[in-house]
Amino acid sequence: MHGLVIKNTGSWYTVRTDDGQLINCKIKGSFRLKGIRSTNPVAVGDRVAMAPSVEGTAFITAIDDRRNYIIRKSPNLSKQSHIIAANVDQALLIVTVNYPQTSTTFIDRFLASAEAYSVPVVLVFNKADLLGGDDRRYQDMMMELYGNIGYRCIALSAHTGQGVEQLLPLLAGKITLLSGNSGVGKSTLINRILPGTNLRTAGISDAHNTGMHTTTFSEMLELPAGGYLIDTPGIKGFGTFDIEREELTSYFKEIFQFSEGCRFNNCTHTHEPGCAVRGAVDAHYISESRYQSYLSMLEDKEEGKYREAF
Repeated sequence: MHGLVIKNTGSWYTVRTDDGQLINCKIKGSFRLKGIRSTNPVAVGDRVAMAPSVEGTAFITAIDDRRNYIIRKSPNLSKQSHIIAANVDQALLIVTVNYPQTSTTFIDRFLASAEAYSVPVVLVFNKADLLGGDDRRYQDMMMELYGNIGYRCIALSAHTGQGVEQLLPLLAGKITLLSGNSGVGKSTLINRILPGTNLRTAGISDAHNTGMHTTTFSEMLELPAGGYLIDTPGIKGFGTFDIEREELTSYFKEIFQFSEGCRFNNCTHTHEPGCAVRGAVDAHYISESRYQSYLSMLEDKEEGKYREAF
């Protein structure tokens, strides 16, 4: 049997077979011995082969080759990776400038990882209904920053529905990953797009202005116009994974553009003379926040935080 993994609870996988059945599956014991260094060797979005069991469930015996995936360093096991989703057409990164605040470092790490695996990203700025003057100006600045780099930015309110209609044409017929920090409103947005889903939502912690997890597993939700939304648990940090130091420049679009003017082909854009990238930062053609995110990812590599994915 063959099928698509549409739900991952951590111990069980729900697979929709090619003939439309839904079957609960586990990983066959020997499957874990193939050197896959991941906390979840099978991810939502994977195409898999299965062998039926006598109990009416099945064992996953093989994974088809993936065309792409979004991966991060496991938050608890630094030598392992965590695959958020596989075989996606695009990702919507849900961010908020307040209630809670999404850091530019988090955004940039997600974008770099998506660039590394050829996953287009749309930045969705949620909670527009809550923004006062200073927050709104900051959001406008952020949208201008990332829009100028080449990322589509959309402002909306999942709570009121304002602006959500902008997303619908982007989703039709595509497999779309939704990701972001806890508390940014992913579940509220899904409930707005798919009213019958009734996902549980929660407020943010008043003490720390941070989100609280409501989604506890990953799941593909079918869209009426075709395609899927992939709902995933909120993540606090994004440890980039399996990106080589010399490749990193390529995953920051504007840094890569200016790097062609550097004196040395192997310039790291940290200290070398004739570095066009540092010149562009000084001249404000590259934002200081993006450059600092780039440097922080270089430091990850120096500290040995990057490992072989699998």
